[in-house]
Amino acid sequence: MRTDPEGRGPVRYGPPPPDDGLPVLPELTAVLAAAAARRHAEPVGGGLSLLAAACDYGARRGLPARTDHMAAAPGAPSLLLALTAALGGDVLVPRPCAAWWGPYARLLGRPVFHVATPAECGGVPDPYALLETVRRMRAEGGDPRLLVLSVADDPTATVAPPEVLHETVEAAAGEGLHLVSDETWRDTLHAPHKTVLLSPAEMLPDRVTVVTDLAGSLLPTGWPAAIARFPANGSGDGLRARVLDVLTALDARVAAPVAAAAAHALTEPEPITAHRTVVGHLHARVAAAAHAVVTGAGALCRPPQAGRHLYVDLGPLRPALTAQGVGDAQDLEDFLAARLGMPTPGGHRFGDDLGALRVRLATGPLLGATDEERAECLTSPNPLELPHVQRALISLKSVFDDLRDDAQRWEPPR
Repeated sequence: MRTDPEGRGPVRYGPPPPDDGLPVLPELTAVLAAAAARRHAEPVGGGLSLLAAACDYGARRGLPARTDHMAAAPGAPSLLLALTAALGGDVLVPRPCAAWWGPYARLLGRPVFHVATPAECGGVPDPYALLETVRRMRAEGGDPRLLVLSVADDPTATVAPPEVLHETVEAAAGEGLHLVSDETWRDTLHAPHKTVLLSPAEMLPDRVTVVTDLAGSLLPTGWPAAIARFPANGSGDGLRARVLDVLTALDARVAAPVAAAAAHALTEPEPITAHRTVVGHLHARVAAAAHAVVTGAGALCRPPQAGRHLYVDLGPLRPALTAQGVGDAQDLEDFLAARLGMPTPGGHRFGDDLGALRVRLATGPLLGATDEERAECLTSPNPLELPHVQRALISLKSVFDDLRDDAQRWEPPR
């Protein structure tokens, strides 16, 4: 079993966040085009109109703030890099976690420690495993200061139950950790009226910075913009000042036309919210269909609750995969990508064990191969019955069913 996936693990080969695969809303392109003639750059940390819109957006979610407690940057990675640099110390993340969390700490020479997640969900460390990891780090001379987590998670597509989140937040608070809550996917819940999502900032307001990449539900992934909400106290003010210093050193500004589109989207006018609702329902239906396919073939997968993806464990199908020369997550990534014709990043991209046969499957590629096919999904009352969506799901089912049948043939007789 190899431990180095043959040089294919550098940051530049890492998987991007799951894209919705859909055409850009015309209202947003109009706002962007209208601002394209602006000559002046957006201030580092965001201009007043963008920050004011971000404050209102947070207040509607129970997270009120003033503009001097907010900052904007060209994407959440810029904010996480700045926060990691400003806070110092060692970083803790759940296993698995978003592919882009770890590289920024390693870039700064900071150790990253992965903590196991509870059975109920991903995105949030198990509180007992967190306490044991912190104890071990300190015993070995480490300096744990920052815990990054996500209530609505990439890659597992789960939402942390409030009781689980509360125990983890209490454990982190007891150890004096600062929390960064990545809430990029909070507005992509598949059943928003049935799923309870709480932010750690509601539980521990003095020690939580909330980061939201607007590519989660408001902007196209090619228009980078993200917002951060800092604690409303002296330590939060100091942290924001240090983050702005780092962003200034990087000249990390939101492009002025993108800032205009972001400010407009954050006000959540009816066309934006209606589009977000339709997109959310579409991806929820496709994710549920894909989940039925993979679990029907014998793979393990938590029911997806948010986002545009699902996280699949093909461990039960290992005999069939071994016969195909698949021994680890990198092999599995290559094997499935070739057969499905879509990116299937292995779990090692998300900090999972290389030897575990896990992948993240995105729902966007299942919506069609052209803009016209994908746009048709938005207007169809039964998108799963569209021919191009059916073909994609049939292809997925064929690959997984073949693995199931092969695995059954390789099972030893009882």
